[in-house]
Amino acid sequence: MSGFALAVWAWEETGQATTLTLWGFFDLLPRIIITPFAGVIVDRFHRKYLMMVGDTVAVLTTIALLWLFVTNNLQIWHLYLTAVIAGAFVQIQELAYSASISLMVQEQQYVRVSSMRALSGRIAQILAPPLAGFLYYIIGFAGLALIDIISFAVAIATLTLVFIPQPELDFPSSHLLRNFWQDLQFGWRYILRDFQMLALLIVTTLFWLSHDIGNYLYTPMILSRTNNDAQVLGTLAAAAGLGGTTGAIIMSLWGGPKRRIDGVLRGMLGAGVSKVVFGLGRVPQVWIPAQFCSSLNFPFLGSCDTAIWMSQVEPSMQGRVFATQSLMFQIVGAVATLIAGPLADRIFEPLMMSQSRIANVLSHVVGSAPGAGIAILYIISSVGLIAIGLAGYVLPGLQAVLVRSNTKK
Repeated sequence: MSGFALAVWAWEETGQATTLTLWGFFDLLPRIIITPFAGVIVDRFHRKYLMMVGDTVAVLTTIALLWLFVTNNLQIWHLYLTAVIAGAFVQIQELAYSASISLMVQEQQYVRVSSMRALSGRIAQILAPPLAGFLYYIIGFAGLALIDIISFAVAIATLTLVFIPQPELDFPSSHLLRNFWQDLQFGWRYILRDFQMLALLIVTTLFWLSHDIGNYLYTPMILSRTNNDAQVLGTLAAAAGLGGTTGAIIMSLWGGPKRRIDGVLRGMLGAGVSKVVFGLGRVPQVWIPAQFCSSLNFPFLGSCDTAIWMSQVEPSMQGRVFATQSLMFQIVGAVATLIAGPLADRIFEPLMMSQSRIANVLSHVVGSAPGAGIAILYIISSVGLIAIGLAGYVLPGLQAVLVRSNTKK
């Protein structure tokens, strides 16, 4: 809820898509830098404590932003600075969490557990945005930040009660420092010598590049098309949460398709088609069902992809290998943040405000009101999702994953 409130506040302050995309960039930048080290740290140190440290740093940054806000000193650059600080520790936390799952459940339950993991986030997504959109005009960012701080306390207290097993080191602990620098390269070496997993990584990386371009335009597109209506934005986020929750429940009960790679590629196609419809829409009556359908596909995609990686990589190596995968996604995410905002603010929005022939043609598709240019770019990125999903079916490496993803290494 506090992140939602900050996004609305930042848009009201600047009215620039670049402001929000840069916030995303400064969140990703430290993750890119820390991820290679984080993978080694997660495989070498107690994962439970690493998760607790991540939560602690995150709540401290929220407290800092709250203090700046109540003293009337909060500025846009403060968002960027706290994003840099929190991003590094949260990355370690997320890797520790991901790498712990395969030690806690049996291999045949990986898809279900990954779906349940998505479900927990989606339930929060259903509740938080509508509440934030409503409460923002009553208690403001300060009140929402206080709720955020309390939730962190609950999360940290919960972690203290949970037993999280540790993997056995694949070398004596006395060799930890000597092997540290070799381990920084381990994830890359592991993936590069496995053609099938490399093919899967390439396809999913391209998918998230195209997805993130549209994702960083989502908030400014809706706010510009609704005259800064935070309640509409919150309702759409709730629809996304409901769609994701429905998909996660289906995957938890079903267990996923027999061929897990089918779940990945079909999820890409379903998300792409839904997002094209969303970009074409101009009113909540179109946005809400399109957002629901889009989010419905991500538990299929994410759960099957995660299950493939968990079943093919030994638990003692998952921190380093998952870190490499995460690093690729973060790099393309950072690229998306740097190009999405400027493209929207300097090219597509001015284009649709002009009287050019192409603007006249495109106005029949997305209209000519503020946000139309962002919508065009959003649609282009969504078509890219469809193209990448279709391309996955003809890549030789992924055809091999069809077999391997159903067998334990």
